Amino acid sequence: MRPSESVPEILGSPTEKAILSWGVSKLGMTMDELKQDWEIVQVEAFNSEKKRSGVAVRRRGEQVVHIHWKGAAEMILAMCSDYYSQSGTVNVMTDEARSDFGTEDGLTLLGIVGIKDPCRPGVRRAVVSCRSAGVTIKMITGDNMHTARAIALECGIFNPEEDLEHEAIVEGVQFRNYLPEQRAAAIEKIRVMARSSPFDKLLMVQCLKQKGHVVAVTGDGTNDAPALKEADIGLSMGIQGTEVAKESSDIVILDDNFASVVTVLRWGRCVYNNIQKFIQFQLTVNVAALVINFVAAVSSGDVPLTAVQLLWVNLIMDTLGALALATEQPTNDLMLKPPVGRTEPLISGVMWRNLVSQALYQVIILLTLQFKGSSIFRVDKKVRDTIIFNCFVLCQVFNEFNARKLEEKNIFKGIHKNKLFLGIISMTIILQVVMVEFLKRFANTERLDWVQWGACIGLAALSWPIGWLVKCIPVSGKKFYAW
Repeated sequence: MRPSESVPEILGSPTEKAILSWGVSKLGMTMDELKQDWEIVQVEAFNSEKKRSGVAVRRRGEQVVHIHWKGAAEMILAMCSDYYSQSGTVNVMTDEARSDFGTEDGLTLLGIVGIKDPCRPGVRRAVVSCRSAGVTIKMITGDNMHTARAIALECGIFNPEEDLEHEAIVEGVQFRNYLPEQRAAAIEKIRVMARSSPFDKLLMVQCLKQKGHVVAVTGDGTNDAPALKEADIGLSMGIQGTEVAKESSDIVILDDNFASVVTVLRWGRCVYNNIQKFIQFQLTVNVAALVINFVAAVSSGDVPLTAVQLLWVNLIMDTLGALALATEQPTNDLMLKPPVGRTEPLISGVMWRNLVSQALYQVIILLTLQFKGSSIFRVDKKVRDTIIFNCFVLCQVFNEFNARKLEEKNIFKGIHKNKLFLGIISMTIILQVVMVEFLKRFANTERLDWVQWGACIGLAALSWPIGWLVKCIPVSGKKFYAW
């Protein structure tokens, strides 16, 4: 090909593009001449069962039709009775030449092309990240055993030092013919399934779900649609994916990169974790307010928190608290924890531990102020109720920091990255000062002096060391190793 000639536009599947590009650049094939001299009579699309596709062509002006097949090497070899040698002569396809493949079908073998599709940069790292997060990756492919094994090794899906090859790599027909009990026993050890059909992929998804796993499936073809729809999470490819695959999936990966699955996983865990943080925080507020008003009403017939004050507490905790805790960005620590099983409760044992300890502390402090506050601070009832209201709100502000980390003791880790959280905390404190000091008639409060403000802040700040000590208490729980 001369340097002055432009490279023709090549359309088709990635395999076809690679072969045609090689033919143009290395063999001097001229595509324009081929298009002028030959016409396509019929095209048979790739069939996942037969593992081949075909085309019937005819030279313009002639009646003779030439049929060409391409596909899996063993499938094509089984159909050939002759082959072209390197010198261009036609030879009979003997059993030795065919390497014991199948029966003859009258075709002539033109050639076998080896194509390597290297893993995208970052795929191996993504596989490692998924494994460290407790996610097991299984590769299901229509390629033969040797190709599938090589790809799995390159990507890090198959590790010969950890996985027994005869158990970790199977063919679709072998998996399909297992008895249900054998399939259930083998499914955990399988890392690669080669020469698989769409039914085999669907069967694996169903088997994993029956064993309690949360299953995510990636795919791009029409044949992947049943498995994508059956899976708990279907991820289709946005570039190479067919419309049928996209419609059957829950998430479309726009860059067709497996590494994006790690991003999906990280953000999914982040959203789930943020929901748990807010639930823990909100329940603490509600439990404390309910117990305080109930005990006070039963014992003295008087409640320390008025309707307006409770409305204000719910406003800042529901709206501002949700914004503060729901905007936490995902961290790498999320990828080091085991996945949450489908049967695990939303409110975990860790959350109950944190919730009960903080609510109990707030109830003790505020009931003490309710019954002894007037004598301790030497103030009248209205000032005492203002101190209770102020202390209660500030307890929630300080506890909002505790809620950032459900298990970690360092509640300030990464806080500088969440500007919105810091802004909401600052806004809440400013609005609380305005409520207490300037909206006395509206909020039914009295102005507090510096000593009273200091006492409220000090009592609220004790929730930090209490939270730290409580997190030293271990919480036993069942571990789930599904997505």
